[in-house]
Amino acid sequence: MSYGQRRGTLAVILASATLTVMAGAIIGPVVRQIQLGVGVSESLAGLIITTHGVLIVIVSPVAGLLIDRVGPRRPYVFGLLLYGVGGGAGVFVDSFVPLLASRVVLGVGVAFVYTGVTVLLYTLYAGQRMERALGLRSSANSAGAAVWPLVGGALGTLTLQVPLLGTLTWQTPFAVYFVAIPLGLAAIVAIPETEHGGRSGSTGRTRFERLREFLAVFRDVPAIPAVYLLYFGANLLLYAIVVFYPQLLAEFGITSSGIVGIYLAVNGAAGGVSAVLYDRLLGLTDRHTLVLAAFALWVGGLGAATVAASPLAALVPVVCFGLGLGLVFPSSFAWIEALAPSDRQGSLSSYLASAGYLGQFAAPIVFGVVLSLSGIRGVFASAALAALAAFAIFGFLLVRREQSGRPS
Repeated sequence: MSYGQRRGTLAVILASATLTVMAGAIIGPVVRQIQLGVGVSESLAGLIITTHGVLIVIVSPVAGLLIDRVGPRRPYVFGLLLYGVGGGAGVFVDSFVPLLASRVVLGVGVAFVYTGVTVLLYTLYAGQRMERALGLRSSANSAGAAVWPLVGGALGTLTLQVPLLGTLTWQTPFAVYFVAIPLGLAAIVAIPETEHGGRSGSTGRTRFERLREFLAVFRDVPAIPAVYLLYFGANLLLYAIVVFYPQLLAEFGITSSGIVGIYLAVNGAAGGVSAVLYDRLLGLTDRHTLVLAAFALWVGGLGAATVAASPLAALVPVVCFGLGLGLVFPSSFAWIEALAPSDRQGSLSSYLASAGYLGQFAAPIVFGVVLSLSGIRGVFASAALAALAAFAIFGFLLVRREQSGRPS
């Protein structure tokens, strides 16, 4: 590819990476309006946010297997088009069941886009260029986390008269999902075919034999499940902030959704900064040290949330956590690329997506129990303790690694 083609390809990939964040973020600020619009309880309205995540956990391994067989380009384009159809369908519905069905379709689309983006970066870039691309991917996700809630909140305040559709109120933010369709068409032009896919030697083997071979990868490379655990934990802690930080801010009298959105946007922006610098930081040290530094930032930031006494002090936790997240996310993707056999990268990277969204789904459940037992400050104290335990365990393993003389 020429330089111009490479830039165009990367721009399309990074733009689609923000869509995986947008899937839930764009309508997060208007869930209350949706609840009133379709006339359901708060718990049922919450399914509109979480359903697509459950589908991502379930469908991502299927997407990974398909990518291993046919390469990432076609499943990725298919995912973008499905994303636009499933997400944008919310514009046309005014009842709960069809809206929930559209979120199922959206979740399938996100699963294909998420895994497709990961494997495309693995196959189209190498060395420092890949590290740079992975950092930019995490930065794009952080930018999406900062921008899309603000866009959704702003659109949710509009009432539009649309020919044939009538009056749109809470449906308006769903129109943003349609951007995936022209992006999918652009991907057809901008994304080249790769040699990835089409595993050799798999024909003639039973399903059980192929499953045994696949599980053998985890036995032979135990670091891969460890990366999944890291990514699960990072997303679990991230959604502890996304879900529960508004309650902490309410203690300071901050209840405006717009101002709460700014705090969450600061978290995303901080992650974007460290992710953009990721490849440069990697030139100064190694991934293990960067992840250890992220744990330290999380301990400090989450610990600060337990004692924050003013709106200004409440900025420190989201900045610290975001900076750490921008180091952990690209490290996780890079480790899977380095550890996974080339003919299994689709499958093994798809489980990274499943681990992340499972962490997001589990956060309200896990920390909801803590909230009921010890209050909102207890939520962040327990999160800080989890980060401290991760810091201690990872630091111990890193020291053992250095003493054994193994390369980083």
